Amino acid sequence: MITLTENAASRVQVLLASQNIEGEGAGLRVFVKAGGCAGFEYGFDLEKEIRENDYTFDMHGVRVYLDPKSALYLAGTEIDYEETLMATGFKVNNPNAQSTCGCGTSFSV
Repeated sequence: MITLTENAASRVQVLLASQNIEGEGAGLRVFVKAGGCAGFEYGFDLEKEIRENDYTFDMHGVRVYLDPKSALYLAGTEIDYEETLMATGFKVNNPNAQSTCGCGTSFSV
């Protein structure tokens, strides 16, 4: 399972509303795909409904979707949202990552 902080959940709710994605299936898909400078990249999508075999859970009022393959790489991961003078965006803290790229969007295991 992954953890979505209250800050991240609040930002996802704003994004869902701005895209008019609502209803019982509205949520955030978190996934891993091949790519990036370190081998794997984190991905996020706004979803309208569950897909077959998805793991789903609710955190701070946001439904989170996770496919079984991505779950292997993201177990124990925390997703936060930060707004600072230097950067604004989602921050992924993945305990499974052995190394990450400088920008933090890709990792290796």
